[in-house]
Amino acid sequence: MRIIGFRDVIANFNEFYRCEKDLVKSVKENADFHSSESDVGTSTNTKTTTVKEKSVIGESKGPGMIVLATLILAAAVANLNLSVANVALPSIGLAFDASQVQINLVAIGYSLGLAASVLWFGAVGDRHGRKMMLIIGTLLAIPASVVAGFAPTVEILIGARIIGGLAAGMAYPTTLALIAALWTGHAKTKSIALWSGIGAATAALGPVIAGYLLLSHDWGSVFLVTLPLAVVGLIMIIKFIPSHINETKDRVDNLGGILSLLMLGALILAINIAPLANQTDLLLGLVIVTVAAGLLFIIRQRRAKSPLYDLKVATRRTFLIAAVAGIIVFGSLMGAMYIGQQFLQNVLAYSTLDSGLAIIPAALLLVIVAPFSARLVRSHGSRFTLLVGYLFCLLGFLTMFFLWHEGIPYWKVGLAYGLVGIGVGFAGTPASNSLTGSVPVKRVGMASGTADLQRDLGGAIMTSIFGVLLTAGYARAFSAQIAGVPSNVQQQISSNVTAELLKSFSSAAEVAKQHPQYSTQIITAAKSSFLTGDHLAYLAGIIAILIGTAIVFFMYPKKEEEMNLLAEYHDQDK
Repeated sequence: MRIIGFRDVIANFNEFYRCEKDLVKSVKENADFHSSESDVGTSTNTKTTTVKEKSVIGESKGPGMIVLATLILAAAVANLNLSVANVALPSIGLAFDASQVQINLVAIGYSLGLAASVLWFGAVGDRHGRKMMLIIGTLLAIPASVVAGFAPTVEILIGARIIGGLAAGMAYPTTLALIAALWTGHAKTKSIALWSGIGAATAALGPVIAGYLLLSHDWGSVFLVTLPLAVVGLIMIIKFIPSHINETKDRVDNLGGILSLLMLGALILAINIAPLANQTDLLLGLVIVTVAAGLLFIIRQRRAKSPLYDLKVATRRTFLIAAVAGIIVFGSLMGAMYIGQQFLQNVLAYSTLDSGLAIIPAALLLVIVAPFSARLVRSHGSRFTLLVGYLFCLLGFLTMFFLWHEGIPYWKVGLAYGLVGIGVGFAGTPASNSLTGSVPVKRVGMASGTADLQRDLGGAIMTSIFGVLLTAGYARAFSAQIAGVPSNVQQQISSNVTAELLKSFSSAAEVAKQHPQYSTQIITAAKSSFLTGDHLAYLAGIIAILIGTAIVFFMYPKKEEEMNLLAEYHDQDK
């Protein structure tokens, strides 16, 4: 019944996007919504076809609906792959005796590949063919999932997750770009609503599906669940998606793309490597790569004739502040899900299915709140709506910090998740809408890529930071507990056992199995140490949200000024 509830609220997205359309029209900044009379030329083999709005969705017996279903299916492969891993992390840790850092990398590997590549691959698709990128990305997702599902080592699993993220970087943003190219006016609004609503429901069902599979199958099964979707999607893409739709003739800034990939990839890896005591040289090297690639990327974008990322547009107030706000809010949501899944299974001893079902309040309330967020943006402006969202996110993290302890009832878990879901539901709309409203039509792809980065880069960075704090807090707390036992007991604990106890909760649980006479003491100490680490992560979330709130409150324009700025940007871009 709880799963079916998502279907009931998908219809709310139609109203959500109608409100967004009215808002965009009121400030005259999004010419996409003004082009309902335009035709979209498509070329298939040697023939050219004109696709008009009336032939796309629900107004004709043409192939429009099957095209939309194909794009939604292709996006579902990425949405599921992104969301299934967290529930399996404790099982993966046990299977590979993995350290907490390795578990962190499994969790963020997919987001890392997606975030690092989305801008570059999106530009390649705009120039050389979106259908081609969609085919390559969906095709590459198949072996990546197979390798992940049968990975013999945790290192190979991490590598497969990163490759899967790169595949998603080719396919996922391309699905939205194709919708924007194939549909116009109200038909496009309805198509995006369906794409977004079903995408949100799919991502929310990922942990539930993974939890159910883990009841009777090993951890690898969660990475194989998307294989049928990918195979069917690939066939449908080849058959139904037009070959060329309004591609640009501008050259792709491949050098800028490579620099962006190096910069973002090295940054995320550096954050995760930071807690390792013996990896100072590697950490220093990653920091140097991040800084050097970042500086070279900025120089390149200022000099390139067709920059990958227009820095002049990116520094507009409504764009820059919205981008930062979105990174914090979406990152906080994904970080909370990452830490929360381990808390539910390790500390509260939830089954994998129960831990997957536990997040339903967040996903359900996010979808329900989204239409009201669009109305609030229209009536009170983006700044007010962002602040409302941040308030609910803050309440959610405060609930985690003060109420999440060993032995708590589910309502405290559901309350925290629900508050965060409401917060993201309110803040997500203005964060994304301000991006598209602040750019000229020729830079809509840049805004779309930034909207993807809000989720993927924000999720990768916040999950990495939360994971680092969890790792450091857990190890320090367990070390203190070992140091507190009598000296004669300490002498009985070998250095190898100590290293295993400090590695992760999963490793400590494995040690407990090997020494059943001390099992209760080891698990109790591990739970206590985990709670020390995860509370550091929740505290980091609270600080991040407070910083984001201050940035929005002091730097984002109020409604009247926002409308004037958007109108000014529109005039500049004519």
